[in-house]
Amino acid sequence: MSLYRSPQEAMKGPAEEFLYLACLHEGTGVDKPDFLAVVDTEQGQIVHELPLPNVGDELHHFGWNRCSSACHGPDRSHLIVPGFRSSRFHIVNVADDPRRPRIEKVIEPEEVVEKTGYTRPHTVHCMPGDNIVVSMLGDAEGNGAGGFAVLDAQTFELKGRWENGGEIPGLNYDFWYQPRKNVLVSTEFGEPNAYEPGFDLADVEKGRYGQRIHFWNLKTRELEQTVDLGEKGLVPLEVRWLHDPDADEGFVAAALSSVVWHFHRNGSWAAEPVVEVESVPLEGWPFPVPGLITDQLVSMDDRFLYLANWLHGDVRQYDISDPRNPKLTGRLWLGGVIGKPSDAGRELSGGPNMIQLSYDGRRLYVSNSLYSTWDNQFYPEMRSWLLRIDCDPNGGMEVDRDFFVDFHDRPDGPARAHEMRLQGGDCTTEIFQ
Repeated sequence: MSLYRSPQEAMKGPAEEFLYLACLHEGTGVDKPDFLAVVDTEQGQIVHELPLPNVGDELHHFGWNRCSSACHGPDRSHLIVPGFRSSRFHIVNVADDPRRPRIEKVIEPEEVVEKTGYTRPHTVHCMPGDNIVVSMLGDAEGNGAGGFAVLDAQTFELKGRWENGGEIPGLNYDFWYQPRKNVLVSTEFGEPNAYEPGFDLADVEKGRYGQRIHFWNLKTRELEQTVDLGEKGLVPLEVRWLHDPDADEGFVAAALSSVVWHFHRNGSWAAEPVVEVESVPLEGWPFPVPGLITDQLVSMDDRFLYLANWLHGDVRQYDISDPRNPKLTGRLWLGGVIGKPSDAGRELSGGPNMIQLSYDGRRLYVSNSLYSTWDNQFYPEMRSWLLRIDCDPNGGMEVDRDFFVDFHDRPDGPARAHEMRLQGGDCTTEIFQ
């Protein structure tokens, strides 16, 4: 079993031998389906590829049927792999042969729209009560939406909407929940019709991108409070609670403002900026280049916060022993547009986008594809990669130069690497009751 009763127990779990990685051909000019790659973490190479049945899904985020907070079903038997652009759900069996997963079921977008009215599935979390919940970013026409879809965790049937029919936000993106505190927090990206063609700053000024976070009652599935982060909170993407199941606080990273906010509850919910990445003037850019924080995570012991600046090109490590006052303890340059020398021992295209950390906090995996049209807009010559960083438990980071997976020079043409899931769970899948 790879399910744990506490963060402390998870930290003692076995090291990952392989990981699953969402890889896309969308945007590369290769007219082939996206695929789920199995990467052997000891050899540092792809050992299997599972192509999807259709072209153009745009794999993005995906998740398990079960984690440590949910007591339904067998142990991590399936991955739920949505197509972010197609709104198609793939149910992938990893129990029969973990290194050679297979597609067990496909839910077509027509059924998704019929049963939920939503499109553009994003974050996948297993939930108590035989549920798998997925944040949905669009309506049937590609306008913004702020609700969630629910799948049955036993049969993988699409049940319908998660929220109870009350007020919902106009936008959605990521979410996290805390069972003991009876709360779910969600964030805002933008309208699919705005972000899918590429980024246009004018769309921000028109209100087509978000700046708010939302707190829901987990049991009644009702929206209880919204916090507007203002101009320092533009496009709040990844949200991470502390792993301590009694914690009433966490962090949300506003990508465009490049500010990390600490949210907490003292009667009502509030948030304050605790990390601010300064924009950098760059010749040829109409505005100073933001860091663009595309991903962040918290180590299982709640000691460190990691973030990735996709445009600047750095990965940072902060000590958050005092969550209100993070201290920078490590920083590595891995590509980016501002021209900093690489710390990887090789030139890197693109910038660090998705990050994933092992339970013990020692190994941080990094990929560089954000979204197909944005990749092509900001890094038109992108060569995609996956690398690993060794993390010191007392602070500090160093690139593992023996681990590097190249997704450009491939027999079937280039692909791009996005989110990863470690074999037995990781620091962004596990929530504890």
